[in-house]
Amino acid sequence: MSRPESEQVGGAGARVKQRRPIDWTTERVRAALDDAAVATPEEKAAILKARARALAREPVEAQRPERSLDVIEFMIAYERYALESAYVREVHPLKDLTPLPGTPAFVAGIVNVRGRIVSVIDLKQFFDLPRRGLTDLNRVIILDNGQMEFGLLVDAVTAVQRLGLDDIQPALPTLTGVRTDYLHGVTAQRTIVLDAAKILADRQIICDR
Repeated sequence: MSRPESEQVGGAGARVKQRRPIDWTTERVRAALDDAAVATPEEKAAILKARARALAREPVEAQRPERSLDVIEFMIAYERYALESAYVREVHPLKDLTPLPGTPAFVAGIVNVRGRIVSVIDLKQFFDLPRRGLTDLNRVIILDNGQMEFGLLVDAVTAVQRLGLDDIQPALPTLTGVRTDYLHGVTAQRTIVLDAAKILADRQIICDR
């Protein structure tokens, strides 16, 4: 009869335990403590120490925040743009737009949003981009940071998505002029990500009515 691998016959026929190698992975630590082959206090202490180190690392890795940005994507002048959705109060259909005389050309007018009068900025005018007529697809993206609120007139809203921050590059060589002042970055798909906080804080956009 063959003997278990954990035992061998000694000099006077006595059986001597042969210790098996210890598996130091976190999943096997608890089993190793219960294994009869692990007998000495030193070995048990070493296993407990390894287990404590592993358990201390695991919550840090599990709770590591994902580097991402939730955005709303839209089109203006046949280019794809995005804004951080944390600053977007709502998206409103373009209707009942009332022009305001004596305001800069980039101020498209005002709209009534459930009793609130909201100024609307035409980004094509503000960024000096090619203009196109209004359609049923036009939307007003209402930005709000708790202190300032106004709407941005865009040609169409296309998506709400999450972008990885590591995928956003600093700039495109073709971007020039005022747009670069509000640039957060550009994705590999050439979506221009604007900095909503800078737009809301810029004094040249704010005008007295």
